[in-house]
Amino acid sequence: MKYQNPIITGFYPDPSIVRVEDDYYLVNSSFEYFPGIPIFHSRDLINWKQIGHGISREGQLPLRVGFPGETGTFAPTIRYHEGIFYIICTNVTYGGIGDGNFLIYSEHPDQGWSDPIYIDCPGIDPSLYFEQGRAFYTGTADGRIFLCEIDCKTGKRLEEIQTIWQGTGGNDPEGPHLYYEKGWYYLLISEGGTEYGHMITIARSKSMKGPYESCPFNPVLTNRSTSKPIKAVGHADLVCDQNGKYWSVCLGIRPISYPFKHNLGRETMLTPVYFREDDWPVFGNNGFLEKEIETDILPVQEIIQESICNKYKFVDCFEEKELDFQWNFIYKKIQNAFVLSNPGLQLNATQEGIQSDKPKTWIGVRQKHHVFRAQIQLNYNPLFEDEETGIAIYLNHRHFYSLSIGKQKGKQGLIFHRQIGSLCHQEFYEMENFYGISTLYLEGNEQVYQFGIIKEDVVTKIGEGETAYLTTEVGGKFTGNYIGIYGKSNQKNEYSNCLLHKFSYQEL
Repeated sequence: MKYQNPIITGFYPDPSIVRVEDDYYLVNSSFEYFPGIPIFHSRDLINWKQIGHGISREGQLPLRVGFPGETGTFAPTIRYHEGIFYIICTNVTYGGIGDGNFLIYSEHPDQGWSDPIYIDCPGIDPSLYFEQGRAFYTGTADGRIFLCEIDCKTGKRLEEIQTIWQGTGGNDPEGPHLYYEKGWYYLLISEGGTEYGHMITIARSKSMKGPYESCPFNPVLTNRSTSKPIKAVGHADLVCDQNGKYWSVCLGIRPISYPFKHNLGRETMLTPVYFREDDWPVFGNNGFLEKEIETDILPVQEIIQESICNKYKFVDCFEEKELDFQWNFIYKKIQNAFVLSNPGLQLNATQEGIQSDKPKTWIGVRQKHHVFRAQIQLNYNPLFEDEETGIAIYLNHRHFYSLSIGKQKGKQGLIFHRQIGSLCHQEFYEMENFYGISTLYLEGNEQVYQFGIIKEDVVTKIGEGETAYLTTEVGGKFTGNYIGIYGKSNQKNEYSNCLLHKFSYQEL
């Protein structure tokens, strides 16, 4: 059969995977978004369902406010040992509260995780390897990969850290994972930075602490300097399926233009791995990652990849007791900003607008496809000056386009806003009578994002903005675009009642 990459679309970078009998679990970085560290489950490696988050409770982990796209949870690793799941990760706060490497654990990955246990080790991109009841930590700092034994119950180091490899000479050796296979300790890392020179390299040793021998045909996986549609391939993890076949998950990007720009963030890919007679692994198509892969070794045969056969659709009428796992806040959930009212989602705005880098009345889902349509149906009649509620395509607080219903200078209307760095342009379209249901829509393709309103079955296009300006290369760092819903009150903290009835997202 054939399957296509990515296996998880949209901003889901730095994948790590573990198998427990016939079940596979995968985690990703989430940076400043909350809940954080999304957790996925699969039985066939190509169809994945989100089952929760590693960071899901208020106060569980402090996320640094400000510095969008470059703080929060970086590069988690998931492992399983003696009935316990572990996630080890870095919380980047630039010296703020909660900075450093931490570990959380759970017996049931879909039922909540412990509070963090902070690890007494420097650097970033931590990983765990268990052997004979002992836990070994690998990480990266100062251009080197290091190893030490730790106590998972306390986070304390049980020995001094030891450098075990420095990679093959590429910049930023990082993302280490340690495995024991076929009588060898294998050390898998990334090099070249998480941009277009990204690559996967590997080394091995008969001793866990080295010395490590570099693979003679490194890098073992990269698409740099090729015309392949998936770029920036890196940050891989390895898993052996129940049939003894090997697979690697990794990240990659899908540019939308030339010169290359990408707007979906770094996505999760899958490629087969096999070992040669000399026990060196071969990843993908002789070291390249393909968009379409034909294979007969998937752990479940005669399956269908849902993302190929059916256009993706997500509809939320806000009828459940909890928000769907796909919804995120920025930094944290503001008290009473969004309240499920069954049915519907009550929006209570704060004074922080969409341009603020502070916590605000904002909720979003990832843009998962280059071509899509999103809609929000809402009942909102703005009565107070300088209040608004709207929909946005959002990279960060300085790079977004939005359309909102609001009130300015005593008049009700639509506010179309484009923000690209310090360049800001806002247009106001006076309209009357917002009583009843209004629908704001957003359509995207590889060239433009378009906004409009549907009122009493009349469709009115309002404006558009170029897709290329809301990309990592223009205004981002490590995250991807979201479809955001937001609200803003005036300086007197007055805000009209707003009920969100339905959100829909459709791949086109």
